[in-house]
Amino acid sequence: MDRLPTLRQLQHFIALSEHLHFGHAAAAIHVTQSTLSASLKELEAILGAPLVDRTKRSVLLTPLGHDIAGRARLLLAEAEDLAQAARAVRAPLSGAIRLGVIPTIAPFVLPHALPPLRKKYPALQLFLMEDMTERLLTTLRDGALDAALIALPFDTPGLETYRISEDPFVVAARKDHPLMKLKTLTPEAVQAEKLLLLRDGHCMRDHALSACGVHASRHDDAFEATSLMTLVQMVDNGLGVTLLPQMAVSRGLLKGTGLMTRPLSGDAPAREIALVWRKGTMRRAEFELLGKELRGLLK
Repeated sequence: MDRLPTLRQLQHFIALSEHLHFGHAAAAIHVTQSTLSASLKELEAILGAPLVDRTKRSVLLTPLGHDIAGRARLLLAEAEDLAQAARAVRAPLSGAIRLGVIPTIAPFVLPHALPPLRKKYPALQLFLMEDMTERLLTTLRDGALDAALIALPFDTPGLETYRISEDPFVVAARKDHPLMKLKTLTPEAVQAEKLLLLRDGHCMRDHALSACGVHASRHDDAFEATSLMTLVQMVDNGLGVTLLPQMAVSRGLLKGTGLMTRPLSGDAPAREIALVWRKGTMRRAEFELLGKELRGLLK
């Protein structure tokens, strides 16, 4: 039988592919540079092809190297899944989970949910990564994350979804804004105003546009924010109105401002908070348990 790469060799190669420098990669995984170099040579010998182009000044991946790096990450993720799944059988939520969270959820869910989770599952190790949805899901599919907390609707091929809670949108404006004289607002009323949104790339931007029935091409992009806090400050300074998730408002996002909110009439436009993970993972039961715990905490 032909020799197969070892997980150790793949781990070393992944480190090199990320740092593109033998010294930096070796330091990152706590091995000597000679050990890393020997491991790479063994891996290339097993595969029968070069994975990197070496020069005195740089290390570049070959086309095959790029392909192998992606596959290696998934293989290591599956190996880690195997070990964590076995641990979870003995003690649920007792190992490490690399969890991605989008910026419009993280500050409003994590401070509320993490303390009781740590108390109930003291052996749980949550390593958090905050980023926008598309990048989180790419990282998840590549095996560098185990699960991600995102907002739906969003296209999630290759992933399983555990729906946690609905998060309705409300309209926010200054107290002296004419819209705040009404008890509820129609999407048409909001369309007529200067609607401030998050910058393109945030899924909440698309959710807000959909809630108001506004197509992106009809929206004035002159004023955009990079965070909900910035968005609130822009509205508080009289630059327009915005849509905010009720979760953020309930967790004190508007504290210290002169803003009020009103619900939207009709079918209560909302985003849905969900936990997602790779299909086929051996840790599905563990992630479902995490989703169930988060669902209970966010009621």
